Amino acid sequence: MTTTMTQTASQGWWQAQDNGTESSDLAQALLNVSQPVFLLEDLKVAQGGSVTFSAQGKGKKILAFAPALHPSALGDQEFRRIHGLQYAYVQGAMANGIASEELVEATCAAGGLGFFGAAGLDPKRVEKAIDRLQGSLGDRPFGFNFIHSPSEPDLEAAIADLYIKRGIRRIEAAAFLGLTLPLVKYRLAGIHRGPDGSIVTPNQVFAKISRVEVATKFLTPAPDKMLAQLVEQGFLTTDQAELAAQIPVAEDITAEADSGGHTDNRPAVCLIPTMIALRDQLQAKFQYARKPRVGAAGGFATPYSVCAAFAMGAGFVVTGSVNQSCLESGSSDIVRGMLAQARQADVAMAPAADMFEMGVNVQVLKWGTMFPVRAKKLYEIYRRYDSLEAIPAAERQTLEKDYFRTTLEQEWENTRAFFTQRDPRQNERADKDPKHKMALVFRSYLGRASRWANSGLEDRKVDFQIWCGPAMGAFNEWAKGSELEKAENRRAGLVAHNLMLGAAVLTRANYLRQQGADLPDSATAFQPMTKDQISAYLGA
Repeated sequence: MTTTMTQTASQGWWQAQDNGTESSDLAQALLNVSQPVFLLEDLKVAQGGSVTFSAQGKGKKILAFAPALHPSALGDQEFRRIHGLQYAYVQGAMANGIASEELVEATCAAGGLGFFGAAGLDPKRVEKAIDRLQGSLGDRPFGFNFIHSPSEPDLEAAIADLYIKRGIRRIEAAAFLGLTLPLVKYRLAGIHRGPDGSIVTPNQVFAKISRVEVATKFLTPAPDKMLAQLVEQGFLTTDQAELAAQIPVAEDITAEADSGGHTDNRPAVCLIPTMIALRDQLQAKFQYARKPRVGAAGGFATPYSVCAAFAMGAGFVVTGSVNQSCLESGSSDIVRGMLAQARQADVAMAPAADMFEMGVNVQVLKWGTMFPVRAKKLYEIYRRYDSLEAIPAAERQTLEKDYFRTTLEQEWENTRAFFTQRDPRQNERADKDPKHKMALVFRSYLGRASRWANSGLEDRKVDFQIWCGPAMGAFNEWAKGSELEKAENRRAGLVAHNLMLGAAVLTRANYLRQQGADLPDSATAFQPMTKDQISAYLGA
């Protein structure tokens, strides 16, 4: 297929001066992202040369053109400046250390922003990650996950205090249904006026959300009641509380669409514009000195989807599921192999361990594991009966044989021992409430199912809980036949650069199409590239 044009007026004139070149290879010209592309009247493609934008001129008529567009120009430029990034690209924090120290380091080395997956981990393990990343990355930007823990409020508070104490400047707030005092406390720690009179907040919150009512809370100042509590505790002065009333809780909002893990399965094409409109509405109301930014997560694992996110106005993109299949992730080789074979429909919703009693679900891989079916069965039993003792003998036998591989009594003793160390109040409540006791036991299966997957425990493969969204299948389809098809070749930096370069190339192709150019298939596609190929175009 060759390039054709609908009837269009000349955009200007091109002459082959200053090392200008002409060719018929539009796909190659679009890849040269640091140079503009000119489509000429003879349907040749030109780069370089001399250009005159006027009704009359010398040389060949320009029928369409696409400006230079390096991937570093995609997204919100203030976002990159504030966080010190080369690219508006964020690696999301997958829990239980799946977003590992190695993954964060690889993403940061590639010019993006990486978040460590602290959710579900013991504070000592989180502090170990802080030690490593502060040592290896120094002043380079990175962050940590901060997950809402309604079942373990003391743990949530302890993690917030740890981040404040250790100087973690960025957190990715996930699964929040509203604001909590530990979250607000973290955000406002050290708030002050700078030498120029502007309000300085050392700590930045990235709020990953999919509901307007929740986003509204993050895009408004902290509630007066919480500010009063922090003043009463001596954490804030009255002057600091007054400053806090002039800034949003989060300056970076991530519109989380159909993602792996916690998700409302929202369509990105509806959610992103909704969140941008909400941001604009609240910015007009509060007149913040710095307008909050809206990014996109959930479904972004190919250059096409990343291109679409930026076209819709996303300030940055957040990747998730695809990173879990990369070598640097904290998952296992078995899981990486399973993810590399996933298709878009190979996902399902299943009860979440951290919000089990609330009926909250997470999106997981269903191919190669029975976890979604078994997790749903546990929730059904929980809803149907009031205690472990009330479970009928036949169902009890199935649970003991296939799920826990021990008696329910022994499983409770194991669970009790765990919470004796982690949160003794859970045991106290369980002693008084048999249904809560049952919930803790069932949550023990759900929680360990993720750890079995991360450690690659072969004997428990049928129970693996693998957080995954349909983006994983989309990536696999795009990568088929390339070096990135095999899990052992997937490096986080290479994936990031492919997605960003591809998005820039496709954006340039769209510029030409919107001027009436009917482009060949080769110019509207982007195939995965090797590290050396990528470097040639990124100048890395």
